[in-house]
Amino acid sequence: MNDKPRKKTLAESEARAGAKMKRKEYDEELAKLHVELVKVQEWVKATGAKVCIVFEGRDGAGKGGTIKAITERVSPRVFRVVALPAPSDREKSQMYAQRYLPHFPAAGEIVIFDRSWYNRAGVERVMGFCTEEQARGFLDVVPLFEKLMTRSGIILLKYWLEVSPEEQTRRLKDRIEDGRKVWKLSPMDIKSYTRWDDYTRARDDMLRATDTKEAPWFVANSNDKKRLRLNLITHLLGQIPYKEIKRPKVRLPKRKVTEDKPSSRKHMRFIKEIY
Repeated sequence: MNDKPRKKTLAESEARAGAKMKRKEYDEELAKLHVELVKVQEWVKATGAKVCIVFEGRDGAGKGGTIKAITERVSPRVFRVVALPAPSDREKSQMYAQRYLPHFPAAGEIVIFDRSWYNRAGVERVMGFCTEEQARGFLDVVPLFEKLMTRSGIILLKYWLEVSPEEQTRRLKDRIEDGRKVWKLSPMDIKSYTRWDDYTRARDDMLRATDTKEAPWFVANSNDKKRLRLNLITHLLGQIPYKEIKRPKVRLPKRKVTEDKPSSRKHMRFIKEIY
């Protein structure tokens, strides 16, 4: 008897992708992945491994939410998120990659770049913040730069989040209308919105030039945010050769509490309990 699971047909896969994932199912699967991410964290600390994760994609592709899903249950001392602002005048005068180098991981660290040195191949090129010669020069040099990173022992993972024009429009409109998200919408996002085809050409050039054996690009469908996060974290876990680090069993010791009485708290300034 053949016990192998039946391979899904294309129609079944598309139907599943189009179906909205229930919150309960998402939370249950994410909790399992969070346990594995903690194992990665402990392995990185124990072995001195160095991991660098790059997230790129158009505005509204889901980079921030995916990074939050990765980091919400791990230590910020091990998982460090880097989201650099626009370069200062001093940084503009430096060698292009110089501002990123101080943020690279040391032993026992995982660094996540929310946008990275690939700004030069994307927004800088499309919006005219660098010359075409500078953009081409970057694409020529960056494979060697990343080869040096990996040869130094860094596990480099690069993710491009692919969103459709329709879904991007929906998300940007949501940022305009939702008071919790207005901070995510910058004037540059509005200008970039009209340059879809230019960004497509820039993306294609970037992937062709910098998808290498040492540092390949992994592309994730980001139209469904819940599935994106689960799929990407699952893939990420498969790219890191971690093993579970055995931890000693811990039991809380007995203790006596004799001094902490209600009367000892009467002079404390408690906040008003509205809820």
